[in-house]
Amino acid sequence: MACNHRPPCLLAFFFFAAIASAQLSSTFYSTSCPLAIQTIRQAVRAAVAKEARMGASLLRLHFHDCFVNGCDGSVLLDDTPSFTGEKTAVPNNNSLRGFDVIDNIKSQVEAVCKQVVSCADILAVAARESVAALGGPPWTVQLGRRDATTASLDAANTEIPSPKSDLDDLISAYSKKGLSTTDMVALSGAHTIGQARCISFRDRIYNETSIDSSLATSRQSNCPSSGGGDALRQLLLQELGEEEGPAALGPAAVRWRIHRLPRHHLFHEHGQVLQRLRCCNGEDGEHKSSHRHRRRGQAQLQEDQLRLLQVRACNMQKG
Repeated sequence: MACNHRPPCLLAFFFFAAIASAQLSSTFYSTSCPLAIQTIRQAVRAAVAKEARMGASLLRLHFHDCFVNGCDGSVLLDDTPSFTGEKTAVPNNNSLRGFDVIDNIKSQVEAVCKQVVSCADILAVAARESVAALGGPPWTVQLGRRDATTASLDAANTEIPSPKSDLDDLISAYSKKGLSTTDMVALSGAHTIGQARCISFRDRIYNETSIDSSLATSRQSNCPSSGGGDALRQLLLQELGEEEGPAALGPAAVRWRIHRLPRHHLFHEHGQVLQRLRCCNGEDGEHKSSHRHRRRGQAQLQEDQLRLLQVRACNMQKG
C-alpha cells in the first residue's frame, strides 16, 4: 500500500481516531500498532545504510511537507482529477526524493498492522530516524496526525522558502508558520547532511558580500560561476579546512560535529522546532495560535548564521 493514494477505509479510521483522541501523542500507536516505530526505524536504517544521502532526503521531504498546510503527508500525493499534487512545484520538482523509500516503509508497516498508521506519521518518524541513523540526536515525535486528502501546488510554490530568498524573506516565511528567527537558524542545521545542486547556491558564493570568504572559496572550487548547474555538492556544515568526502556523511562524522557543540544547542533545537511545527498546525494546516515571536536584529541573525555554517555556534540569545 503506497502513500500516494488514500483508501476510503483508512480515511474512515482516521476520522474516528481523531474524534477519540484530538491530541497528538508519542504513544498514539502503542496499543493499535506497537511495532510501528521499530518497523520504520529498521527500514530507515536499511535505506540510509544503502545510501547515506537518503537520510538527508527524507528529512527534507518532511520539512517540505510541513511547510505546506502542516505535516499532513500532502507532499506524498500524486495528481488526481480534482487537484494537482505538490511534487511538481518548483521547490520540489526533480529535487525531492525518497518517495519510494516511504512507500516501502508504508508496505512494511501495513504488514504488521493494516490500515492503522498514517503516512504523515510515517514520514515524521522517518525524518527523525534518518537523523539518528546518521549519528544525530533523536527527538520525540507526537503521533496521530491524519493524512491529507488533497494537496496545494500553489502553496508549495509560494510558501516553501527558496534558496534565493533574502534574510527578510526567510524571516517572513518562518514567521507565518509561527516560528522565530532562532527557529529558522535551528532548522537550517538540517543542511549538516546531504547535497544540493550548485545552481541553488551559486549566487550566494559569487555575489554575496557577507558570506565567509573561506567558505565561498571552498564552494567555488566545485561550483563554477556559470554552467555545471546540475553538479551536486556536499553541503556539510564543518570547520573550515576539514577534509570533505563521502565518509563525512557517515554517523561518526556527524557525531563528531554534534559533540563539538553543547548537547542542548542547535542540533537538539532542530528537532524541537520540527515538533512545534508539527503540533501547531491543525488538520487544515491553520495555526492554532496567533502568537508571534519577537524578531531579532538582522545583524545578530547574520552573525548567528555564519556561526552555524562554521559549526561554531554556541550560546545564541533567545528571541
